[in-house]
Amino acid sequence: MQYRILAINPGSTSTKAALYEGEKTVRHITVRHGADQLAAFPDIASQLGFRKELILQELSADTRALSALDAVIGRGGLVKPIPSGVYEVNDDMAEDLRSCRYGSHASNLGGLIAREIASETGARAFIADPVVVDELEEVARITGIAGIERKSIFHALNQKAVAREYAASAGRKYEEMDLIVAHLGGGISVGAHRKGRVVDVNNALNGEGPFSPERAGTIPACSMAEMAMSGDYSEAEIQRLLAGKGGLVSLLGTNDVRETLERAGNGDSRATLVMDAMCYNIGKSIGAMAAVLGGRVDAIILTGGIAYNPQVCDRVTEMCGFIAPVVVKPGENELEALASNARAVLEGRSVARTYTRE
Repeated sequence: MQYRILAINPGSTSTKAALYEGEKTVRHITVRHGADQLAAFPDIASQLGFRKELILQELSADTRALSALDAVIGRGGLVKPIPSGVYEVNDDMAEDLRSCRYGSHASNLGGLIAREIASETGARAFIADPVVVDELEEVARITGIAGIERKSIFHALNQKAVAREYAASAGRKYEEMDLIVAHLGGGISVGAHRKGRVVDVNNALNGEGPFSPERAGTIPACSMAEMAMSGDYSEAEIQRLLAGKGGLVSLLGTNDVRETLERAGNGDSRATLVMDAMCYNIGKSIGAMAAVLGGRVDAIILTGGIAYNPQVCDRVTEMCGFIAPVVVKPGENELEALASNARAVLEGRSVARTYTRE
């Protein structure tokens, strides 16, 4: 049966959606949002109707697009830490997403839009593998300060999708393999996948791991404390340095890796050093995850938008190729990953989980 699935991915400056019939993409939608448009809304939740209507308008030309839907699946937002999987959007989840109980981000709208469109069309509403997927081993949570634990916040949707895709291409099950997946994007997350579970991963949102185009990554704690207590920065400014204005933005004034590589190629020694440092930190994090897996690594997968740059992948491979074969699967493919997860439930190959509030 060729199930019709609508996948929705709301971002901070855009709303993306795609309509699928079976594995075929019927329609792809990308709507950009100017800062002036979004400034009219006091918070993320109030953008729900606006973004939903934009999707419906784009689909209005296809009279079957909505009436024949089997499922609507949205990018999972900031809910409580949960195991990997597909989740039906129920009242508990909708309340946590709407209230931004666990954090405010445009991705919170994914499940809410999915639920509203599904309720109007008789379809099922899901989210899958949100950024808060938590499969950390307990030993990985402990830090040297009581009351502060490491959190699992990473590119779970894409990491899981490319890991499963690689396993299938190797003729094996994801749950039988030990993999390291490095998602290289505006934020960078490096995860240790042991037999289908991400047992350790850096917090790619709140400042841990390699620095990236927009994230500061792990930095010396005392130096950060001195900066925070200097009186020269507000708490909001410190938070922005950690996520948004850190990494390449802080070091070179740009978040564009292609621009940075071009500057390096034109003889900019500072750009050359900074790019090498970013690659160095990625390689170092991969090495740490190899230790987590006891050195038994079937493959290292490089994915995300930055993986389109061979200079980056080659440098990381130079550092880590001795550990295991390095496989490059560039891009994020989040809409395809969402649709694939929904299709697995509809076809009975997976069972949707139930979300409950704490």
